[in-house]
Parts: sequence; C-alpha cells; structure tokens
Amino acid sequence: MHKRLIIIGSGPAGYTAALYSARANLAPLVIAGSQSGGQLMITTDVENYPGFPEGIQGPELMEKFRNQAERFGAEIIDKDVTEVNFKQKPFVIKVDHETFSADAVIITTGAQAKWMGLASELKLRGHGVSACATCDAFFFKGKDVVVVGGGDTAMEESTFLSKFAKQVTVVHRRDRLRASKIMQEKAKSNPKISFVWNSVICDVLGEDKVEGVVLENVNTGKKETVKAEGLFVAIGHEPLTSLFRGQIETDSRGYIKVHEGTLTSVGGVFAAGDVVDHRYRQAVTAAGMGCQASIDAEKYLEGAALETVNTMRVSN
Repeated sequence: MHKRLIIIGSGPAGYTAALYSARANLAPLVIAGSQSGGQLMITTDVENYPGFPEGIQGPELMEKFRNQAERFGAEIIDKDVTEVNFKQKPFVIKVDHETFSADAVIITTGAQAKWMGLASELKLRGHGVSACATCDAFFFKGKDVVVVGGGDTAMEESTFLSKFAKQVTVVHRRDRLRASKIMQEKAKSNPKISFVWNSVICDVLGEDKVEGVVLENVNTGKKETVKAEGLFVAIGHEPLTSLFRGQIETDSRGYIKVHEGTLTSVGGVFAAGDVVDHRYRQAVTAAGMGCQASIDAEKYLEGAALETVNTMRVSN
C-alpha cells in the first residue's frame, strides 16, 4: 500500500504532525506502535499543558490529540514498525507481514527514561516515582524527595526540585559525580541538596504513594531507610532509534540529527519530538516540533510533485 506520508510513532509530536498533515489533505498514515501515546500514557496529572487550567490525565490528553487527528482524516494503526528502508524511494516501511511505501516519512518514536528495574519502582510510577522534575516538581512542595543519579541530568533535576521541595537527597552509586563541574558546584552549594555516596536504591517503600526508599551501600552492603515522599530517577534517557540504525544520521547518544527545522540526513525523512530533543523533553515542545515536521513534509512533497510535473513536460 502506498501513502504520500507515513508517520512512525505517536505521542504529542506524532499526533500533532498527523493533525496538520491531515488538514493539508496529505491523508497521513500513523503507525502509532502497539503502546501508542508515548510517555504521557504513563503520566497521571498533567498541569503544564496549555489550555487545561484544571489539569488533565496524560492518557486523556493523548486520546484528545488522537481524536482530533482522526477527525480530519488521519489513519492510525496501533502496530509496531519492524523494518524500514530509507535507501530507496519511495521509502519502504514494514509492519509485521505488511509492506507500505511512502513519498515522505516523519519519525516521532520518542525516547524513554532509563529506570532502575525495581518492581516497587514500577508499581509507584506516577504515584511519587517520576523521571521528570520539570513535569512533576510542583506536586512536591514542602516535601522531602530523593534523586538517583550522578550526571548533569541528576544535578539539573535536583536543582530544579530544590525550588519546591523541603529537602533533596541525591543518591549516587559512586563516591564522585559524573556531572560537569559547573553543575556539581551549583548543586553542592545549594543548602537544600544533600548527597549519599556509594549507594544504590534497592527498594521503594509505600503502597499507594512513595513513603521512602531503602538504600544499600555498594561497599559494605549495609542498608538504611530514608523517608521521602517522592523519588526522581535521573539516570538518563534513551531515544527509540534502533529501528533506524544505519539508515539515518544520529549523534553519539542515538538521537536523530536534524537541521533547518526537522530535516534529517535523508531527503524526505523528517523527525520531531523526544527522538530529536534531549534537552526540553516536554509535551508542548514535542507538539510544536510535530507541527514543524508536518509543514516541512508538506513543502517537500509539493516540491517533489512539481519536479515530477516538470520532468514529464521535458520528456514530452
């Protein structure tokens, strides 16, 4: 089956790209993934997305995004792409045993937070366990929170949280931080931030909400309980780009490189959202990039169509 435009991925970037593309009469096909909706599908209260003064649940927000795109004619299937070929045109996208072709592709597969892998962490995710201080710090005003990690992300999260929380305890498995010197100094000079060295979190306490964490010293094996009402996991993110390895240019961390907006190293392939953005990682910025990618793809398709017409005129 051939489509003028295929969007791989969903979430704020994918659904916004689908909305704009559908309204531009491109009849896009969105291959949303078997777990469509992106990171907001595991987010509870979203209070920083414009237009919802009372806040909204993450899954409900994504449902509204999706419904709006479908209203204007976007076709959405909840399946995973298994293979792509960007080395030929039209591009080839395989989904299980189906093969699609497209004149243009927008990649919005996003990124996922790296988690510690604890069952208790998974159980309380969205109920005191978070991977985004910018998203959730407001809910921890005057409370004690724990941040796990030792890089720039952990220092940024800790410093931001200190504006809201009563106390921030940073837990790191080594005896020194990996963060840049300026970020280290900023965190260490903050009276609301303290550090626990050579330790890992081996359990998160609480039934319906976080009540504390159990720490284990990696040198002595000694365990201790730290009371806290929030746990922020800041050990990094990984972009979901393994599918495109060898097909498109990425940076050393795997994020897709773009230029002039959302253009990738392959003409006709565009990228938007957290699969590109390792700095902001917000729903509103991802949605904005989805809009940009749709407009870039539309212009590309218009140019390709004009080139085809001109070629036919010359040949005749």
